[in-house]
Amino acid sequence: MASAMMRRSTATLRSVMGVAFRDYASVSVGSDIVSAAPDVSLQKARTWDEGLSSKFSTTPLSEIFKGRKVVIFGLPGAFTGVCSAQHVPSYKNNIDKFKAKGIDSVICVSVNDPYVMNGWAERLQAKDDIEFYGDFDASFHKSLDLTKDLSPALLGPRSERWSAYVEDGKIKVLNVESVPSEFKVSGGDHLLGQI
Repeated sequence: MASAMMRRSTATLRSVMGVAFRDYASVSVGSDIVSAAPDVSLQKARTWDEGLSSKFSTTPLSEIFKGRKVVIFGLPGAFTGVCSAQHVPSYKNNIDKFKAKGIDSVICVSVNDPYVMNGWAERLQAKDDIEFYGDFDASFHKSLDLTKDLSPALLGPRSERWSAYVEDGKIKVLNVESVPSEFKVSGGDHLLGQI
């Protein structure tokens, strides 16, 4: 009961102060995405042979974000409905507009291995426009508190559906859908209007 009262008091305080908080994520606007996920690396989409020849290398977050303007979006899974039909296309179709705003990279990340991400990027014909990364063990998304258990859909632990604009590692804009099946605030058109 004390816990419930504390949550209500905190929510009331936040409401009175006019501050918007998300209770389920450890990052927010102003957070350093690299510091939020220390020692985490992502796996760039590639074929098995490319993985083998690179000795299964990973890409540190500092290499992805430091000194760069990056648009990143996370989604529940490769080859799934909303992700394939709406989310990735919303960024692919706006790639020139993002580049015109000085964006260095547009990145898609999902709790999948880099080989699945590679096959999916090729299927969507988006590999030339968007950088795809796997978060095979969900360590990136767990560090940001952006995971969701999608076991009822036979997917297991996955990413929330989200998007962010990041400058030199600092989150300038962050959007997270209420539920992973929604596509209201995490799409390319929406984020483009926020940059």
